[in-house]
Amino acid sequence: MLVKDFDYKLPKEFIAQHPIEPRDHSKLLVMDKNKGTIEHRKFYDLPEYLFPGDTLVFNDTRVIPARLYGIKDTGAHVEVFLLMRINIFDWEVLVRPGKKLQVGVKINFGEELSCEVIAHTDFGGRIVRFSYDGIFEEILDRLGDVPLPPYITEPLADKERYQTVYAKERGSAAAPTAGLHFTDDLLKKIRDMGCLEVFVTLHVGLGTFRPVSAENIEDHKMHSEFYTVPPYTAEVINKAKADGRRIVAVGTTVVRTVETAGAGGIVKSGSGWTDIFIYLGYKYRFIDALVTNFHLPQSTLLMLVSAMSSREIILKAYEKAVNEKYRFFSFGDAMFITDRMR
Repeated sequence: MLVKDFDYKLPKEFIAQHPIEPRDHSKLLVMDKNKGTIEHRKFYDLPEYLFPGDTLVFNDTRVIPARLYGIKDTGAHVEVFLLMRINIFDWEVLVRPGKKLQVGVKINFGEELSCEVIAHTDFGGRIVRFSYDGIFEEILDRLGDVPLPPYITEPLADKERYQTVYAKERGSAAAPTAGLHFTDDLLKKIRDMGCLEVFVTLHVGLGTFRPVSAENIEDHKMHSEFYTVPPYTAEVINKAKADGRRIVAVGTTVVRTVETAGAGGIVKSGSGWTDIFIYLGYKYRFIDALVTNFHLPQSTLLMLVSAMSSREIILKAYEKAVNEKYRFFSFGDAMFITDRMR
């Protein structure tokens, strides 16, 4: 399979620069994953496509203010983007400009925070060792900026709009954007109709930002990301599977977490690392339906979504979304890929 086979044309003006208010008033494209039939709705209509007993799985990761601006000992300005914490002092990061930030370079972010580059990574990043006086998370909250994807070029007035309403566990470099559409009221409505709600944690890292550079899909290597599946979540998912009830993933990060934890046929609780790459030919073990946003052309996320249906059906749905002027990417509209319509 070739990466170019997952391309599509998207006018630049359809890339959402701001979130819709209220959260659940975005558009919702509902698609039968087997037949390809489509209905155009609003996100607050999602409960009409759910059934009592459905288990919805959410990612409760919280985005950290991961973008830091500092000054080298030479006086040059640099940017450090936190990706993953290795231990109490060391982080895997992206840096800019990369060529001038070699091992041994020291960077100051103010009187209370500095770091030194101590190693290179396989993916073009760096390992840095921080020095600070105080509580790192509090310092980061003061000095760091919440990172937005590069295709969002306008400032965000309210930083909480790049967090889900259920965000809890700090550690992500990007939001699990499918969850941005949910409100507390909508979640209550879904619970009240008899659906179950459970949470996993996957801290979004470099894999979200790294494009597919290989020509053949099979040659692409995913970056590892840290996940946790609580015991209660594993128990609920396994029982739903045994009972033949639907498991609905809210976002591709949930798909990757559940499918990794369930690689042996039963979802196991605990923490670990996943570098699972889901593309056409993959057989889903647990996920029956998916709430997701519209993804970048030629991206691993578009390939994951296609594996739930087919490349032809998904790209046709994307074409219809463009024709209907849906908003794309992180602050854009949503899609519900389901195995049954109303």
